Amino acid sequence: MAGIGHGEHRPWLIAEFIAAAVIGYFFVRRQLTQSAPLLPIDLMRIPVFALSVGTSVCSFCAQMLAFVSLPFLLQDSFGMSQVATGFLMTPWPLVIVFVAPISGVLADRYSAGLLSGIGLAILTVGLVLLATVGAHPAVFDIAWRMAVCGLGFGLFQSPNNRQMLSSAPRHRSGGASDMLGTARLTGQTLGGAPKNGATIALAVAAVFAAAAVVSMLRLTGKRSIEPA
Repeated sequence: MAGIGHGEHRPWLIAEFIAAAVIGYFFVRRQLTQSAPLLPIDLMRIPVFALSVGTSVCSFCAQMLAFVSLPFLLQDSFGMSQVATGFLMTPWPLVIVFVAPISGVLADRYSAGLLSGIGLAILTVGLVLLATVGAHPAVFDIAWRMAVCGLGFGLFQSPNNRQMLSSAPRHRSGGASDMLGTARLTGQTLGGAPKNGATIALAVAAVFAAAAVVSMLRLTGKRSIEPA
């Protein structure tokens, strides 16, 4: 995926994707025959688990797109220093620190699909607001938009992770945890790959964050199904 971001020649990119697809096919095929697979693909047969993985990939892709593009937007477009850029990006992770534990408590009372869906909807709004902030925004205009994104992501993450782990059979909790990490890294890798302008990248991030609709589907899904 790094080749996309670095403008690698198209024939090489196509060859790499084909090779990755072939290797991936045989890898997945082998994993499905293992009693203790390195990558527990069979857990994706559980609808709620698969939806949780999908929303996790989309959310982390959206977050990474924003984190990669925002420094360029703040420095190149708005002329801010590296120090100012660091401070302006702080509200996002800072709000997550406070919101994530609260969303974990709320997950005891409310559906993960509902909480995650609301969180991703807020994240989408925050990303759209950042993408349309204008040519000469005040520091506060950027800071509170960052905080909105952090609020949305913090509200989403804890309930989604809990749903992912709890929807798998108890004896497969280790495999479910592996898939949680795989979903996070997959989303971050995809989010770091595109080579676009900062504003376009934020708009694309908002599209990925709009996976809130997928999260809402869990409101009617079964909690867990024993994979074959």
